[in-house]
Amino acid sequence: MVWRSVVINRPAKLRREYFALVVEQEQSARVPFEDIAVIVLNHREITLTHPVLSACGEYGIGLYSTGDNHQPNGVFMPFLQHSRATRMQRLQLDLDKPSAKRAWAHIVQVKIGNQARCMELLGTAGADRLTSYARRVRSGDGGNLEAQASAYYFPQVFGRSFHRSQTGWSNAALDYGYAVMRGACARALVAHGMLPSFGLFHRSEQNAFNLADDLIEPYRPVVDLHVAQHRPADEDAELQPSDKVALVGLLNVDVAMPRGQMSVLASIEQAAESLARLYDGGSEQALELPRLIGLRQHLPEM
Repeated sequence: MVWRSVVINRPAKLRREYFALVVEQEQSARVPFEDIAVIVLNHREITLTHPVLSACGEYGIGLYSTGDNHQPNGVFMPFLQHSRATRMQRLQLDLDKPSAKRAWAHIVQVKIGNQARCMELLGTAGADRLTSYARRVRSGDGGNLEAQASAYYFPQVFGRSFHRSQTGWSNAALDYGYAVMRGACARALVAHGMLPSFGLFHRSEQNAFNLADDLIEPYRPVVDLHVAQHRPADEDAELQPSDKVALVGLLNVDVAMPRGQMSVLASIEQAAESLARLYDGGSEQALELPRLIGLRQHLPEM
């Protein structure tokens, strides 16, 4: 099962050697493609060969590029062949509005529940208020409890003066972690034959990843917990390469799913699969979404 995250922060040349990725630097490294989940390119002097791109498509690897600000700005998604992609996309477009609203409400409930769990794990008071919000979410979240929960949650976790629009280490780390999770969600949706641009709730015409932005919501508190636990004393500090490696590594921490504990990456695959069942006539209760349990790294089966 894929589980490794390859993050490259220095000049390098990437090439394919049979069934493995070779990273040529001062010392070369060789990683089997079948072990790789994602590759993050985080330096302007990285070159790669066409066979490497082809292997990413062949093995279902998510390849991320980063911009001048070193934040992920693109993801190469494999053109994975789904046996019934056209049928799935028709089902997706035909989903009735009440079903979409109930599914979104379920996603919001789980997200707020994970925010409450994040506060509990941090020892922050007030998690019961979020639990109350989660219980009160109704179809379509007409009461806008998701926004109310976030408005309460972020100052409790990151400090009363904190706001998501601020510049600084915490927001840079949150943005980086969310971007990695978003790319993993988009990759899983495409792999299961869905169009990531058509969401349940998010519907922006300028967003190619509306459905990924729906699916990511319950996973955001995983990033929040890590960032809250690793904030530097100086909020003006820059995000370091080691910070980015740790944020990409969140794809490999354990979460609880209805079928047991598994890595975030495996959980995203399972959540996308359950979303496909929703489109195929299942109820919102068919959605299998994660429960935050901490930041323990998943141990691969040997």
